[in-house]
Amino acid sequence: MWWFIGKIVISGTIIAFASWLAGKQPVLAGFIVALPLMSMMSIFFSYVSYKDMDTINKFALSIVTAVPLSLTFFIPFICNRWLNMNFLITYGLGFCCVIAAYVVHGLIFNSGLFR
Repeated sequence: MWWFIGKIVISGTIIAFASWLAGKQPVLAGFIVALPLMSMMSIFFSYVSYKDMDTINKFALSIVTAVPLSLTFFIPFICNRWLNMNFLITYGLGFCCVIAAYVVHGLIFNSGLFR
């Protein structure tokens, strides 16, 4: 139980730091957020908990596939330079893009392409 709470505290601290830094130095914060810190921590925590390299390898492959798909979240923000939508609409459309990307991710892995 303490290990679980520790993982929450570590992850939450990194997220809180990055969001605080975004107000001070948005370029540096963007770089930090772009690092695969969450993936690195998740892989490490999963290995420590389960010590199953087959599962870790599948997990890593899923992450590698999901990263470019998850970037679809930013498409509405890029388009917003010309469309001038408010934040909630832009954010909502980004969320819809991520949902669509999740469906594509599921189709890729259910197709047996990575077995």
